[in-house]
Amino acid sequence: MIELEHAPDLQDPLVIAAFEGWNDAADAASAVIDHLMRVWNARVVGAVDPEDFYDFQVNRPLIGTDEHGHRRITWPSTQIAIASPPDLGRDVVLIRGIEPNMRWRQFCAELLAACDDLGAEIVVTLGALLADTPHTRPIPVTGTATEPDLVDRLKLEQSNYEGPTGIVGVLQDACMRIDMPAVSYWAAVPHYVAQPPCPKATLALIGQLEDLLEISIPLGDLPEDARAWERGVDELAEEDEDIAEYVRSLEETRDTADLPEASGEAIAREFERYLKRRSEDD
Repeated sequence: MIELEHAPDLQDPLVIAAFEGWNDAADAASAVIDHLMRVWNARVVGAVDPEDFYDFQVNRPLIGTDEHGHRRITWPSTQIAIASPPDLGRDVVLIRGIEPNMRWRQFCAELLAACDDLGAEIVVTLGALLADTPHTRPIPVTGTATEPDLVDRLKLEQSNYEGPTGIVGVLQDACMRIDMPAVSYWAAVPHYVAQPPCPKATLALIGQLEDLLEISIPLGDLPEDARAWERGVDELAEEDEDIAEYVRSLEETRDTADLPEASGEAIAREFERYLKRRSEDD
């Protein structure tokens, strides 16, 4: 079981979780949790014991020197933190870790038991996958939910995916089995620039969280990082005509597939976020 440090009673807590590994193309999803930990001043209150879930020859521990000059080993694990974002009116439980190598069902059961101890009422998982999408267009984000009312309220869809899954899919299934409402957002990272980071995909996932939570999340340097990332990929494509032609074909396919009304809805949502963030800054 996960031992939690003493934490104050949380107000209507919501869980946001992401895991490095198969579910995390270009580290886009785990980067969201890292960002939220910083901007919301989250405090770590517990961690999974790695001994039962990780193969240390696959996920090796790291050795380094701490602030006191002592040599310390850091073991691969999954941490639980709590945050109280301003203007949200509820607390947030942040889970950030590494996809385990074994005992996935026990891993999920322990995480959900800890979330239950903290009073969590809904779980939001984040993921990222490689896809045939051009870097020059908005990063597509798909969302699914375990309950029909969530699907309707958030305008999501029931997943019809069949095939291999990762710890995000197993955790969502575990939520469904205990009647814990769960939502999952996945960003599509251009497969020809799969190396991390991908700030544009991280920014797209944060946008979905803003819509879900109905607040503005401080973005810091992410918008400029995303623009710099896109310029860098543009330069790489210009140096290779085959890649440039491939990107153009992806753009044509994407532009043909996107209905005008769907594009209009996306623009309207982005404009609403901009107005909300501007009013809060004022």
